[in-house]
Amino acid sequence: MNRRTKDPTRARAARAILRRLLEHVPGGTLDLVDASGTAHFGTGEPDWAESSLRARVDVHDARVYERVLRKGGIGLGESYADGWWDADDLAGFLRIALRGLGPLNARRDDFHRLATPIFDPIARLRRADPQRDARHVRAHYDLGNEFFARVLDETMAYSCAIFDADDMTLADASIAKFDRLARALDLSPGDRLLEIGTGWGGFALHAAQRYGCLVTTTTISPRQHNFALERVRAAGLDDRIVVLDTDYRDLRGTFDKAVAIEMIEAVDWREYDTFFERMRGLLTDDGALAMQAIVAPERSFDRLKRRTDFIKAQIFPGGCLPSVGALTAAAKRSGRLTLRNVDDIGPHYGETLRRWRVNLTRIAPDLPALGLDPSFARLWAFYFAYCEAGFEERYISATQLLYATPGFRPRPPVYTRNNLDASAA
Repeated sequence: MNRRTKDPTRARAARAILRRLLEHVPGGTLDLVDASGTAHFGTGEPDWAESSLRARVDVHDARVYERVLRKGGIGLGESYADGWWDADDLAGFLRIALRGLGPLNARRDDFHRLATPIFDPIARLRRADPQRDARHVRAHYDLGNEFFARVLDETMAYSCAIFDADDMTLADASIAKFDRLARALDLSPGDRLLEIGTGWGGFALHAAQRYGCLVTTTTISPRQHNFALERVRAAGLDDRIVVLDTDYRDLRGTFDKAVAIEMIEAVDWREYDTFFERMRGLLTDDGALAMQAIVAPERSFDRLKRRTDFIKAQIFPGGCLPSVGALTAAAKRSGRLTLRNVDDIGPHYGETLRRWRVNLTRIAPDLPALGLDPSFARLWAFYFAYCEAGFEERYISATQLLYATPGFRPRPPVYTRNNLDASAA
C-alpha cells in the first residue's frame, strides 16, 4: 500500500482535471501527495467557517483520480476501501470537500426544486414493496450482532447520542437520548408503548425498566429480532416487552404512545403518508409519536431524495433522508398528527460518530474472525467519517420530533428546589 502506482495515461488526465478543480477549494487547505510529489490546494478558511481545517491526502494508486472523476463521492469511498488513498484527518478532508461542493450543491438544489412537479408524479408510480424494503434493511443490520456489539456501547444504541456533559461515556449519552425521548412522550407506568424499529432492544428495555411501560417493539431484521429477544429474556422482562418481526404496515392493536428512533430513514419518501396513516391508526385519541430522525435541509430534500450517493450505494440501500417539512406535511395530511416540538440534536452526532470510529479502529484486526475483510473496516471508517463531516458542516442534522393527536395532554413538569437550582446554574 505504501508503494504508489505508476500513472497510466487516463489516470494522468483525470488527475489534471481534478487538480484544476481543487485549485480554488474554499473550505481549508489540502496537501495532496502522489507519485509526482506534493501539491497544495485551497484558499484558506471562508468567512463562515467555524474552525481551521487542514488535511493531507496520500495517493497510493493513481487510478483513484479516474474513479473519483467518474463516480464522485461513491468512487471516493470505494477507492478508500480499496486502500488507494489515505488521509491524516479523514473527516477533516471530507469537510473540506463538502465545503468546496457548497456552490454546486446549491445550484443542484434549485434545479431539483423546480423540477419536482415533473419528477415526483413519475416517481410516485413506483409501487410499494415490503419485500424489497426488508432486503434493504437486512443488507445493513444483518451484518452481524457481534460486530455491532463491539462498535456500539453496551446499550446497543445505533443512533445519535446526547452528550450533556464533557465527561459522559457513550453509554451515558445514549441513555440521555432515551430519556429525552421518554420525557417528550411523558412516559408513565402502564403506558402501552409501540416502538417501530427495535434495533437491538436498548430503548425497549429502558422504557420497561425505567418507566414501567408495556412495550411492543418490532423489527424486520431477523438478527436484531433474535438478539432483542435474548436480551428481554435475560432481563426477565418477557411479561413487559413483546418483540415482533413484523412490518409496521401489518401491525395491529391500540397504543398510548409510539416511538421510532432513526427508523424513518429506511422509509422511502413515497411512503411517508402510509407511515403516518398507520401510526395514527395504532394510537389512541390522546396518543403521541416521538421520532428521532436524521434530516436533510428543506432546500436540499428534493435533490437528496433522488440522488444515489455513497451511503445509498454502499451502506444503506434504499435509504432516504427526510426533511422536517416533508414529514410534517405527511403527518398532517395522512396521519392527522400535529407537530408539537422539534429538538435539534445534530451537534451531538459528530461526537457519536467519532466514538464509533475509534471503536471500529480498535477492533479492525479482529474483523476477519467475524467474516469481515480489511476493506470492510476501511469502508465503514469512511462511512463514519463521511457522516461526521456532514453533521459538523451542518449539511445534514438530527432532530427529535413530537407528533401528537389533539387529545394528547402531557403532565406539566414538576419543579423542585434541586432542579431549579440546577437550571439557574
